[in-house]
Amino acid sequence: MLLAQISDFHVGKLGSSIDTEYRTSEHLRRAVEHINRLAPRPDVVLCTGDLVDEGSTEEYARLVALLAELTMPFYVVPGNHDHRENLRAAFGGRGYLPAEGFLQYTVDLGELRLIALDTHVPGAPGGLLCAERLAWLDARLGEEPQRATVVMQHHPPFRSGISYIDTMGLEGIEGFTEVVARHPQVERVLCGHLHRPIVRRVAGTVAMTCPSTSHQLELDLREPGRLALVDEPPVCLLHVFREGLGLITHSSYMRDFGAPHVLVEV
Repeated sequence: MLLAQISDFHVGKLGSSIDTEYRTSEHLRRAVEHINRLAPRPDVVLCTGDLVDEGSTEEYARLVALLAELTMPFYVVPGNHDHRENLRAAFGGRGYLPAEGFLQYTVDLGELRLIALDTHVPGAPGGLLCAERLAWLDARLGEEPQRATVVMQHHPPFRSGISYIDTMGLEGIEGFTEVVARHPQVERVLCGHLHRPIVRRVAGTVAMTCPSTSHQLELDLREPGRLALVDEPPVCLLHVFREGLGLITHSSYMRDFGAPHVLVEV
């Protein structure tokens, strides 16, 4: 089982500053082409939030057209830049999003189970896992305690050490940790939001963030720090699940570095 993860597309309206300056739609198109060319081909693609920049129906129409080029199923969760109801309207026909309420769901991936969480708070940059959302997670994890499970959400359940972005973090981390600690089948918690690859141990499992398909945040560990963008390569995370090995994560850089120099071929 091979899961590709991409995040923080920030698709904007045609002609907007994020569209022309940061070329976010162009970068997502390249990400889709990159994933489609991978060998072996991923079984599914996980999209961990901030799918569009302002949450408008125009942006979601562009996003739908771009993701339609993927040659495998994909699953989405909202980020702080998204709009819950517009996202539901855009992707509701794919059969996995609930008709009302939080955009939370489960998917049977065969060897793995996927649980998607909605950390969105309308109008706020930070996220929230309230008592209702955590109770839902606890119940879903309790349904199949022996089944290897991946949880995906936009806001990571940890502080990153990048002080400015940590002011836009997740509320409810303590409750999330308590729930996950009761369910050791959680192989990984996959997140976005930070525009950097960051890994932390959480409640007996591993939580990690996926870089953006477009622009990355500067690694600034000073206190107080600043918020700045850097032209680091966009990354697609590849999560490989194999019996006896568990879940292993690799980074696939979405930039042309030339042909590999083959040392041994078998």
